[in-house]
Order: sequence, then C-alpha cells, then structure tokens
Amino acid sequence: MSRIGKRELVIPEGVTVNIDNNTITVKGPKGELTYEKSDVITVEEVEGKIITKRPNDNKVSKQLHGTTNALINNMIIGVKEGYQKGLEAVGVGYRFQVQGNKINISAGYSHPVIIEVPAGLKAEQVSNTEITISGIDKQRVAEFAANIRSVREPEPYKGKGIRYKGEYVRRKEGKKAAK
Repeated sequence: MSRIGKRELVIPEGVTVNIDNNTITVKGPKGELTYEKSDVITVEEVEGKIITKRPNDNKVSKQLHGTTNALINNMIIGVKEGYQKGLEAVGVGYRFQVQGNKINISAGYSHPVIIEVPAGLKAEQVSNTEITISGIDKQRVAEFAANIRSVREPEPYKGKGIRYKGEYVRRKEGKKAAK
C-alpha cells in the first residue's frame, strides 16, 4: 500500500477543510484553494484528520491514492504558510526589475524580456540579481518560477543564466587550445 496515500493529514488550527462530493475546499489565513478529486478515491475527515482511501488495488486507483493525499497536503500547507521559490541571475548584466505586476528581465538578449506576474502570485525583488516568487498554490509558484528560468537557462560552460536559489550547475571544461 502507498505510504504517502495512507498517511493521515492533521488539520492545523485556523484551517478548515470542506469535503463536498468530489470537491475539496481548504480555507486558511492566507486564502482558499479547491481541488476536484477523482471518483475512485474516497476522502474522509475524522477527528481533525484527513484520510484518503482506495477501493481496490487497480493501477489507476494506486496512482491516484498517493497523488490525492499529496495534493491535499500541499493545499493545507499552502493556505497555512504559503510557498516561495527563489531565483537568481548569474552573468554580467543579468538582472531583474520588479515593476508592479511585471518582471523586467535583462538576460543577455538585445531586448529586455517582460513577464507578467499571474493573479494570486507575488514577485518580490531581493536585489538586482535575485527575486522571490510566493503564493499559496505550490504548483502555480513552481510553474511560474520555471517559466522565468526558461528565459535563459544556466549553461554548463560559464554558468551564466537564471537559476533557482541554491541550484548547482555542473560545469564542463571548454575546448582545448590547438597545439
């Protein structure tokens, strides 16, 4: 049986979970998230804990069991504490500028790249070369951070590009000089 699927999720103080047919709504101090679960998995709230169960050992129900549990856990953490992802620009002239709900990225192109911050997320400038993306939905925060990183992914020879905070870029040796 799935270890992630069978874990019991404790509902922290200040967070309410409402299970209505296939819709799970989680409300907390930071906001509200909803999830439309599959018919295969049953979700119950028992004594302040969320329990997910599957009816059989079919491949699909096994896959959905752990996934549903993990998504509900991410929703609970998101509305209670929130998620954030840091990005840093490495290279001469590489920088970020946050202007309202737009991020102006200088990443070695002949033009600046302007990306609009989606609703529900917040971009905060730490320094010229660092920004932090934050929000309550883990998937949306990570997806937006990945979109920013894809503007100029780190390259292995000089290490230049936009990378996640703390990401290690494996460096390669360049060509040898002709003899």
